[in-house]
Amino acid sequence: MTHAPAHLDTAAVRRDFDRASTSYDEAAVLQRQVRELLLARLDWIRLTPQVIADLGCGTGHAARALAARWPAARVLAVDSAPGMLREAARLGGAAPGCELLQADARSLPLPTASVDLIFSNLMLQWCDEPGTVFAECLRVLRPGGLLMFTTFGPGTLTELREAWRAADDYAHVSAFVDLHELGDELLRRDFADPVLDVERCSLTYADLRGLMRDLKAIGAQNATAARPRGLTGRRRLRAVEIAYEQYRRDGLLPASYEVVFGQAWAPSAGGGRRVDFADARTGPHRFRLP
Repeated sequence: MTHAPAHLDTAAVRRDFDRASTSYDEAAVLQRQVRELLLARLDWIRLTPQVIADLGCGTGHAARALAARWPAARVLAVDSAPGMLREAARLGGAAPGCELLQADARSLPLPTASVDLIFSNLMLQWCDEPGTVFAECLRVLRPGGLLMFTTFGPGTLTELREAWRAADDYAHVSAFVDLHELGDELLRRDFADPVLDVERCSLTYADLRGLMRDLKAIGAQNATAARPRGLTGRRRLRAVEIAYEQYRRDGLLPASYEVVFGQAWAPSAGGGRRVDFADARTGPHRFRLP
């Protein structure tokens, strides 16, 4: 039997990340790498923001880096999961100039045209409708303000998606949005000059259970609305493990990720409407877990 498309249960997403807040940093190898790449891209931006919002701040590492980069700015560390904000506060997220705010990225409790820079690392894929988030970002950005984000594209966890198909017909991995669709959505929401590109990377594991432990530790569990609600039986899990073995190379199992980097400007008078796409320039990045 074929089930409904992999729409997300947003309450489950919030609950999973809330529970994972204390284990997140230890397992978030890829998230840390991508965050540093996105922060590095700010070196090429001419902007002196007074107000910055880090959407999906997690445990607050990017918010603290942004506050250190622009010490005179007010930095809003925004997350929907209260556990993540508690962990951010414990790690120093309430440092001078940095404020913690529990909110949904689709409905921010911020005034219109009040933010100069929105930074968002690997949050957008946990929102069912990226266009709604883009519209809200545009609302709170000042004219000439900047949105910078990363998210996962459809080449993410393809091995896991295919392996689960050997066990059942349910959706076990989210349906990630293609960068061209994201670019179209940015233009549809009236952002100016969107630029998007892709980096591909992989993590490697000794076995499938290691990957599944990491996904649980960072809160990235199956939150699709059509997910099975019972426990996964040993027979089904074994079928997934056997199917995943076809991808083993050099004694390790890969988990592939397609990371989309995007930026776009809130239009000022005479803002443009061009969108640029670029393929990955540096080839696959490979991070091996200890």
